[in-house]
Amino acid sequence: MRRIDVLHLELPFYGSRRMMFELNKDGPAVNRKRVQRLMRMMGIIALVPRPGTSKPAPEHRIYPYLLRGVTITEPNHVWATDITYIPMEHGFLNLVAVIDWASRAVLAWRLSNTMDASFCIAALGEALARYGKPRIFNTDQGSQGGFNRSSQQDLY
Repeated sequence: MRRIDVLHLELPFYGSRRMMFELNKDGPAVNRKRVQRLMRMMGIIALVPRPGTSKPAPEHRIYPYLLRGVTITEPNHVWATDITYIPMEHGFLNLVAVIDWASRAVLAWRLSNTMDASFCIAALGEALARYGKPRIFNTDQGSQGGFNRSSQQDLY
């Protein structure tokens, strides 16, 4: 149990399979079921992105898709943004990007190791400062902490 605790502190994203391989490198053979049971007893779970991170909260309003049938022909007509995660050797980072739909140019981006809204706001602030204001700002309706207050905002 002590070795599992030490390994979990070094590699918090390891689940029972990887933990089993690490334990078997250094000592007597241990099977996965035993590692699962010990991790469960110790209250240890792997720190990884879980399925369902894009499910909206039930209380959030679902907005209609406003861009259906809209022809986008000029820069600064429609901007879009989204958040994704990038797997790293020790965990993962969150990436937000703001793009112009007409030119497909990345206007601003930020990386963060947390899911607070500040890095999203900073990316949008940089894009607004450098390129002015778009007529339409489009985001998805995900549940991340960034732009989930409204799906599409008209920035007139």
